[in-house]
Amino acid sequence: MKKTFTLLWCLLFSTLLHAQSNPQWMRYPSLSPDGNTVAFTYKGDLYRVASSGGTAQQLTFHEAHDFMPQWSKDGKQIAFASDRYGNFDVFVMAANGGVAKRLTYHSADEYPFSFSYDNKSVVFGGVRQDEVSHRQFPTASQPELYSAPVDGGRVDQIFTIPAEYVQSSKDGSKMIYHDKKGGENEWRKHHTSSVTRAIWLFDQKTNKHTQISTFYGENRNPVFADNEQNIYYLSEESGSFNVHKMPLKGSSKSEQVTKFKKFPVRFLSIANNGLLSFGYDGEIYTLKPGSTPQKINITINTQEKMNNDAFITINGGVREMSVSPDGKEVAFIARGEVFITSVDGKMTKRITNTPEQERFVEFAPDGKSVVYASEREGKWRIYETRKSRKEEPYFFAATLLEEKPLVSNSNDNYMPSISPDRKKNRLH
Repeated sequence: MKKTFTLLWCLLFSTLLHAQSNPQWMRYPSLSPDGNTVAFTYKGDLYRVASSGGTAQQLTFHEAHDFMPQWSKDGKQIAFASDRYGNFDVFVMAANGGVAKRLTYHSADEYPFSFSYDNKSVVFGGVRQDEVSHRQFPTASQPELYSAPVDGGRVDQIFTIPAEYVQSSKDGSKMIYHDKKGGENEWRKHHTSSVTRAIWLFDQKTNKHTQISTFYGENRNPVFADNEQNIYYLSEESGSFNVHKMPLKGSSKSEQVTKFKKFPVRFLSIANNGLLSFGYDGEIYTLKPGSTPQKINITINTQEKMNNDAFITINGGVREMSVSPDGKEVAFIARGEVFITSVDGKMTKRITNTPEQERFVEFAPDGKSVVYASEREGKWRIYETRKSRKEEPYFFAATLLEEKPLVSNSNDNYMPSISPDRKKNRLH
C-alpha cells in the first residue's frame, strides 16, 4: 500500500528580514566614474552604496545569480551577468535599478568586462566562434571577446584571442586586458607556470598587442590611470595579490601599492578622480593615491527571496519505519533522511537534514526520542533526536528538537535498539 506524505520542511535558521552591518563576502565591487558610489554583488544580487559607506541600496531582487556589475562611462547604466535563463548572459539596467534588459542570448556563459568608450555597447567575454583562420576551436579555456549594443542588435567579435577584464581608453584607440592562456582556475593562488596571466596593451591604430607585464606569475585586472600614462593592476609579484602600479611607457619597474599579506586583493576598479576600489577578505576597500586603504562600512537590509519553508511530496520510496509506543506517530526513512508523521499522514516533520544518509530509525521505549544510524565523517554512528519542550507531546508538531551522538567510535555502528529502562543500547 502506497501512501503520499506531504512534508513541511521548516528552515529554522532563516528570517523574513535580514539586517547585517559590515557583512562579508561582498564581491565584484565596481566604482562609479565619479567615485561616489560602489556597485557590488552580495548573495547573488546587486547592490550600490556610497563609497564613504552607509546603507546599501538593493538593485536586483531575483532568485537567479546576478554578479559582475560594470558602470557605463557616464555613470547612468550598469551591465552585469545573470543566469536568469539557465546560463550566464549579459544584462544592462539603469544605475539606480529597475528593469534589466537582456543583451546576449547565447547558450554559453558570457560575462561583461566594461562599456565601450562611447557607451554604445558592452564588451564581454564568451565562447561563440573563432575566426576561420584561427587554428583552435572555441573552448572555455580560450574565450573570445565580443561587444553587444546597449540598445540591442547584432553581437560583434572584437578578438578571437582570449582577453579578459578589458578596459578601453577614453577615445577607444587602446585597450588593456589580461590574457588567458589555459584553463587554470581563476581563484588559485601562488601559481607559476606557462599559463599564468599577463597584462597586455592593444593599439587599434597599429593593430598590435604588446605585453607590458614582466613578472613570471599572475597579473590581473588592469585599469588606466593618470590620463592613461599609467596602469594599476593586481599581481602576486609581492607574494600575495596586491595592487601594483606601472607606467605604460618606458622601462620603469612596477611599484607595489598595497601591502596586504593574509588574503589576496581582488576586483580592482578606478574612478575618474583616481580613487581605487577593491575587495579584500570579503569586504570592500577604497584607496586614494598616496594614502592607506580604507574599509567601507556597509549595512545591508534585505528579505528572503522565497518562502522560508517548503513543501516536499513523497509518494512511496519509504525504506524503513518505526511506530511510536502510543501508536500515534510513525518514524520513517525517505531520501536518506529521518521523518516523523502522524498516523493519518496529515502532519509530517523532517528530523534530519544532512548530506550523508540516515538509516535504522527506532523510537525509544518512552516515545520521547528517536535513535538512528548516520554515516558521518566516513563512519556509521548512532544519534538520538529528542523533543526539547515538554509541552509539545508529538514530534510532528514539535518546534524545537535536539540531536546528540549516542555512540561515536572508530567502528561502524548500525541498527540501534534501546532497552525499556534506557540503560542499555544494542548495536550491530
